[in-house]
Amino acid sequence: MNARTVADSWASVPETFRISSAPLPPEWENIFGPLRRGTTNELVTVGQIGQSLDGRIATPTGHSHYINGAAGLAHLHRLRALVDAVVVGIGTAVADDPQLTVRLVTGPNPARVVIDPGGRLRGDAKVLAADGVRRLVITTAEAKCALPAGVEVVALRKAEGQIEPAAILEALAERGLCRVLIEGGADTVSRFLAAGCLDRLHVVVAPIVLGSGRTGITLPPIERADEALRVPMRIHHLDDEVLFDCDLSTQRRPLGRAKMST
Repeated sequence: MNARTVADSWASVPETFRISSAPLPPEWENIFGPLRRGTTNELVTVGQIGQSLDGRIATPTGHSHYINGAAGLAHLHRLRALVDAVVVGIGTAVADDPQLTVRLVTGPNPARVVIDPGGRLRGDAKVLAADGVRRLVITTAEAKCALPAGVEVVALRKAEGQIEPAAILEALAERGLCRVLIEGGADTVSRFLAAGCLDRLHVVVAPIVLGSGRTGITLPPIERADEALRVPMRIHHLDDEVLFDCDLSTQRRPLGRAKMST
């Protein structure tokens, strides 16, 4: 399909996805249909990461704009348009100063969430822009947060120096945010994966080789290759990029609201 046809086909998807049980158009059902409802409970959490063929997410200097091309970036924005909230860690919020809006496709902007245990987020960060979208900062009672009016501050306890992914998802669900995109950075996505808090993982691989630089997913070490996490997976072509859609439902950890399954 050409760009105009893709845009026309997508236009009705965000609304249908949320309020109807009707199938999405075939080209979107296979990719986004699995995100419509959780397999464990009403929470649906998807992680997304973009990388090179050799598994790099940035050069040695930290430059990453843009490893993925137009199709990969459009896919990320489509994910944003379908979720209630998009989450990034403080490292990404400070280094990239992202907007986390839906700009490349049709659809509503999600709530924007920053995990900031130490109160490092600046009040003028783009993610905190007052544009009518909910803004939340996940922090701790000890952190000193100087944030603009209207930003929701969610203070949680730390465990071993970090806020647990499960606690973050439970806090978001309590606030009505039950479909969540964990967008970055790689450390944040890795922590949610290691904690068993992802239903799906979308890895978009661009046809480039960086040769060095930061790697993507990092999990606790294993001794043998046969101990590696092996999951069901679907492959989708996004122009010259490849989306690996990984089904993590069998290792998904039941959270606090899991007792209220749909």
